[in-house]
Amino acid sequence: MRANPTEAERRLWSILRAKRLSGFKFKRQQIIDWHIVDFVCLSERLIIEADGSQHADDKGDIRRDRYLRGQDFNVLRFWNDQVLAQSEAVATAIFAALSVPHPPAAARRAPPSPVKGEGLGASHA
Repeated sequence: MRANPTEAERRLWSILRAKRLSGFKFKRQQIIDWHIVDFVCLSERLIIEADGSQHADDKGDIRRDRYLRGQDFNVLRFWNDQVLAQSEAVATAIFAALSVPHPPAAARRAPPSPVKGEGLGASHA
């Protein structure tokens, strides 16, 4: 894919490459566990996918996105024709997703349970 990207992938890469989008670093065709994503900003845990019609109602994409979200990634999908016809709107949507703080996994976990002895201070021991 990297050697033969679609026109939409080329357009997205021209927006994302070389920190052109407000200094955020993106990689293309990045392997995350056993998935290859089109584009990813690792520091912000944001994945961008450019999809053609073969992805319409794709159950595999739904499972893949669920897995990646479970790994603390935000996944944005755009249709190829949307990327080509509305590049500025797509770039704006990506920038908006980058502007929202993505809390680390530890911040989303429930606090330790004092009932089970976790999180108790030394004075309680």
